[in-house]
Amino acid sequence: MLAPSDDLVALLVPRVATPRLLLRGFRKGDLDVLAASFGDPESAQFVGGVVDRRGAWRLLAIGVGLWTLTGTGWWAVEEVATGELVGTVGAFVRETPSEWIELGWTVVRSRWGQGIASEAARAAASFAFERHAIPRVVAHIDARNIASVRVSEHLGMQYEGEVDLYDQPTGRYSLARSAHGA
Repeated sequence: MLAPSDDLVALLVPRVATPRLLLRGFRKGDLDVLAASFGDPESAQFVGGVVDRRGAWRLLAIGVGLWTLTGTGWWAVEEVATGELVGTVGAFVRETPSEWIELGWTVVRSRWGQGIASEAARAAASFAFERHAIPRVVAHIDARNIASVRVSEHLGMQYEGEVDLYDQPTGRYSLARSAHGA
């Protein structure tokens, strides 16, 4: 089976460590966990809906490919103590140019409520401010996604209002560089 070493992936996808978590590049072996998470209706409710295994593979590939195209992207979130994949986090740009980097996060359902999303998203925001000359980071969150709204509040993000995101009304939250201390 062809697969790059972790050291090779780390050349393309920066690693970011927190006390409990390692933000790292995706591995082919992450597919089973991603497919289960994105295949779960409750977990996938606010991230585009349920996808099958093939769709999860595409999401994994997109997460890797964005780093090559933009110098931003998605990380696998690994719990250091167990080595388990517990979620994903991104500090990424979309296809249209903007003055900010967007944050996004998911956590496997069995690990909800443990502060993983807040810890990973805080690390991703810090990375974005350290690496890029941007005035702010943003997150687009469905108003019904109370857990993600809480994560944005833990990060100190402010609600800016509703925006149209791919023909869907979505709340935009932002954190200014100055408020982050960067």
